[in-house]
Amino acid sequence: MPQFINQFRNRLSDIDALPQLTFLGAIIGLIAGVLIVAFRFAIEIPLGYLLPSNNENFEGLSSIWHFGLPVVGALIIGAAFHFLDAKHRYVSIGHVLERLHNYEGRMPAINLFVQFIGGIISLITGHSVGREGPAVHIGASISSLLGQWLKLPNNSLSTLIGCGVAAAIAASFNTPIAGVIFAMEVVLMSYTIIGFVPIMMASVCGALIARATFGHEVFLTIETIELNGLIEMPFMIIAGVIIAFFASTYIKLQLSFNRFTHYPIFARIMAAGLLTGGVALLVPEILGLGYDTIHLTLEGQLSIGFLLMLALAKIMVTSFGVGMGIPGGIIGPQLFIGACIGASIGIIGNTIFPENIHNNGIYVLLGMAAMMGAVLNAPLAALMAVLELTYSPGVIFPSMLIIVVACVLTRYLCKCDGIFVAQLHFKGTKLNISPIKQVLSTVGVRSAMNTSFIECEATITASAASHLLTTNPLWVVIKTSDNLLLLRAADLALALEANKADKADKLNINQDNPIATNVKDLDLLEIPAQRFNLLSIPELASLYEAKKMLDSYPGNALFVTPQIQTTADQRVLGIITQDTINHYYI
Repeated sequence: MPQFINQFRNRLSDIDALPQLTFLGAIIGLIAGVLIVAFRFAIEIPLGYLLPSNNENFEGLSSIWHFGLPVVGALIIGAAFHFLDAKHRYVSIGHVLERLHNYEGRMPAINLFVQFIGGIISLITGHSVGREGPAVHIGASISSLLGQWLKLPNNSLSTLIGCGVAAAIAASFNTPIAGVIFAMEVVLMSYTIIGFVPIMMASVCGALIARATFGHEVFLTIETIELNGLIEMPFMIIAGVIIAFFASTYIKLQLSFNRFTHYPIFARIMAAGLLTGGVALLVPEILGLGYDTIHLTLEGQLSIGFLLMLALAKIMVTSFGVGMGIPGGIIGPQLFIGACIGASIGIIGNTIFPENIHNNGIYVLLGMAAMMGAVLNAPLAALMAVLELTYSPGVIFPSMLIIVVACVLTRYLCKCDGIFVAQLHFKGTKLNISPIKQVLSTVGVRSAMNTSFIECEATITASAASHLLTTNPLWVVIKTSDNLLLLRAADLALALEANKADKADKLNINQDNPIATNVKDLDLLEIPAQRFNLLSIPELASLYEAKKMLDSYPGNALFVTPQIQTTADQRVLGIITQDTINHYYI
């Protein structure tokens, strides 16, 4: 069994380990699906007892609960966070991006626990956040921790995290396609053939667990999604412009509230609870996920004035709450805001052009798609999400148009990056997503290392050197008392021939006679050759980690070591040089 596991790990270090990654994707999908189902139950069961009629009806509570619930939730979260180290408070999608792109995908376990419990408390107490941020963190963390526990090579962790994210989104919203696209567009920030298959497998398994538990229901239903010909296209472009304004407003508000992170965490969380409770006294619809309100917008039961008030209140409360540190997501609130704005635009269009624009419901869906795409800078994920939430292919064409307009204007006219990247940049963290890193991070040093080498002491006899060279190695690893050095085998062969010729001249004997036993010992530290200092790198490392080491210590080479070994026993598994790395991207 240990031998099989070692072979499995070694195979994963290769760039084309598709069967192994797909197998792991299925396991991660099932585990993440179970965790997300447990997360949802932990929220929905208490709300089912707390709220009248259904587990989203915060409006049915009395005013004292509208104010008191968020305050109590903030009190609990703030007190708990007060005793936590600052590094353990980092949660949600921004934390996943930072650990994935800057820390080889190695996520800490304690942050997972904080996100799981903190997300439950936030959503039960009605804070204006979504469950997708915690879901993504849970899925990414459990896949990373599984990979670390199994001691899988680092180059496989990014794909495993993508699997966890896709499964979490699929299980949380019953949107397997959107889960795959979200994982690759928002989290991994790259599309690869090798990545698609295991991530798809994980997403299917996550959705399977959710459907087996909750059934297969369409989240949003709308009778017809039909445009009144191309005459509505100009109005949809205007709608995209309006949504871009709201999206950029939200992003800038979120970043402005992040400026208060130097204040004590307890004070910040309590301020978020007080603001949420205060606004909820006027518009309790902003509490919780607000999916019941989205359904009301589709049914056309809300006036334009009330819709705009809801949108503005949700933007303010969500951006302030998340900016202050409430451990929740923002995608659910963006769908809420987009639905309110889209419904308002539809009402305006129907009022101005009653003969040409008569389907307000489609503008609710378009508003949701455009708002999500613009805030996250994830157009394809937003398109797939709305398609799967409605199961209405008629939404695709108009959604593509309005998403493009909103995304382009938000990013290039309003100068706003996607919210998660903008948050990290604001706190001084840059994501390393260079093309070189994306290529080299998919390759493990085990699959790239050169194993054509021999090992010997610094001083060696000519006969011993001749015997070692019979295996035609490329490299010679020289063992000294202080460190290991690397020598090209060709240089040793040249030195051996020179030594033979020199001795032959001195003894005036025929070159046909065996002279290897008569020549002096070779000092490999003195022969004419280029020698490299060898630095150790663990066998689980990726080729990008090897590149970073060689960039920090130019002129050296690396030797791959077993994951577990003693200091005295530095066993060499293989050699990595700069030429090895250049082979993969030059």
